[in-house]
Amino acid sequence: MCGIVGYIGDGDTVTILLESLRRLEYRGYDSAGMAIIDDEGNARIFKIEGEISELESIIPGISSRVGIGHTRWATHGRPTTENAHPHCSGNICVVHNGIIENYQELKDELISEGFVFISDTDTEVLAHLINKYDTGDLRLAVSTALGHVRGSYAIGVLSNEHPDELIAARKDSPLIIGLGKDENFIASDIPAVLKYTNRILYIDNLELISVKQDSVRVFDMEGNPVEKKEHIIEWDLEAAEKAGYPHFMLKEIHEQTRSIHETMTGRLHELEGDVNFEELGLNRNEIRQFQRIEIIACGTSYNAGLLGKYLFEWLAGIHTDVDTGSEFRYSSPVLDPSTLVIAISQSGETADTLAAVHEATSYGCRTLAITNVVGSTIFRDASHTIYTRAGPEIGVAATKSFTSQLVVLYLLAIHFARARSRMDADRARMLLSELRKIPGHVSRILEDAGTIQECASMFVKAENYFFIGRNINYPVALEGALKLKEISYIHAEGYAAGELKHGPLALISKDVPVVAIAPHGHTYDKILSNIKEVTARDASVIAIADCDDCEIRKFADIVIPIPKTDEVLTPLLSSVVVQLLAYYTALELDCSIDKPRNLAKSVTVE
Repeated sequence: MCGIVGYIGDGDTVTILLESLRRLEYRGYDSAGMAIIDDEGNARIFKIEGEISELESIIPGISSRVGIGHTRWATHGRPTTENAHPHCSGNICVVHNGIIENYQELKDELISEGFVFISDTDTEVLAHLINKYDTGDLRLAVSTALGHVRGSYAIGVLSNEHPDELIAARKDSPLIIGLGKDENFIASDIPAVLKYTNRILYIDNLELISVKQDSVRVFDMEGNPVEKKEHIIEWDLEAAEKAGYPHFMLKEIHEQTRSIHETMTGRLHELEGDVNFEELGLNRNEIRQFQRIEIIACGTSYNAGLLGKYLFEWLAGIHTDVDTGSEFRYSSPVLDPSTLVIAISQSGETADTLAAVHEATSYGCRTLAITNVVGSTIFRDASHTIYTRAGPEIGVAATKSFTSQLVVLYLLAIHFARARSRMDADRARMLLSELRKIPGHVSRILEDAGTIQECASMFVKAENYFFIGRNINYPVALEGALKLKEISYIHAEGYAAGELKHGPLALISKDVPVVAIAPHGHTYDKILSNIKEVTARDASVIAIADCDDCEIRKFADIVIPIPKTDEVLTPLLSSVVVQLLAYYTALELDCSIDKPRNLAKSVTVE
């Protein structure tokens, strides 16, 4: 997500912080800032909406030995100078990555105690909390404050009353320490410090660090010392930006264990068996009034929307249609105020989807945007917005943004089902509990990626691929085919498996591998029949199936197992498999994976 840096030593602090922030620009950001303590002991804060070059232009020549810096990707509050980090309270300055789930509760309490807030961010709560508990021991103040926090964080803390020390801490958000000679660093990622040192400490969850010029001490949250092993980094800077991965796409596939978690953070109320969407702005009565849902999206987001159709109809019992933005804007839609129009766009700037939002608004419809970018055009144009919180995605082929969109749709469908009395609390609690396990399931798929790479090598010479699935697995078939086309340039088609006999079966031969999305569920017997249809025509079958499925091994040439979960959630896991299959196929073919030919990350023209 955002970028954190910190420095203490005899170097040029401002220059080092600016250079370190530039090394994190690849992560994406909308504002930047830094706090330093000058040689007179004064804290100086500089921040601005926009790029690091603009931040540099507002910083005068200042001598300093200690400072913290930040690039922000907005999640709470729009991308403005006021919302940029650092956030300060009294002598305390804080930079933060992550999400404070109970920030509103803490904010209300702090306001009642006389603290004044000047931003819309969750982070400002941290600055005030640390200030509240600061009685002279900065490390203890940070530890005490974090004891009141629910959520995820990587933080750097600076105080002009403690000019010889930086404090850092981590929970569910990346943080590393760079070790230098008479200087030390904190950062959210290795590229920030690799120009200055290749000696790294990896910080684990619920660890707190005191960083001084000549020492680094790591503690647990109870104040007990923790021994850390030093690591020597041998990557070059280009490789470091990818955290050691050969491509951004592979890095972003692996980041799904975190991005899925971030999308769910603060939104799952398992005790009540419901979902908390404070930003949605629709009460239960309004949700019950909708007679129909219209989902509009393009490309990968369309495939996410198609899964949304199955979820809203299956779980919430509300009729749902899905259209591509480019077709919707030139159609004659049948819409009225009882229709909720959901527009899905990773960038929030997709031209066809924006035009569709304008069209829907003209019919008096409420519009709900699902997007990854705070302050994007779709946020301003739609009636309501939900952010996916996937973080910046550099690779053109969408991966983590797709699964984050799916998670939002799952949560919305459950929320609508509860509001419309289509799902009881026990069923909702079970689904939410299974959703919490998804990041762990994804991690297990990633650990076994070698099997998927071997599969890709076996069929790398194929000129055509088929992906098939039924019901909720059909959108995954479409997405798998799209991913393979995008980055390997192999012709691939996704089909509802029952449609094979209505024409496409004529193209099946021994030279055409068929990927069957086939976890257990109410259409399992049907997909087995479709697999038999293609094997009867000598096609090779790659089946994505439950890890305990022995039956499917009788008919498929290769079985790629996924962990067991509720039938309705299996598309989240199958999606990761087809992403990896596309990636490793393109790798074998030596294709330009992060920047495939003729494609752009954000399609802002018709």
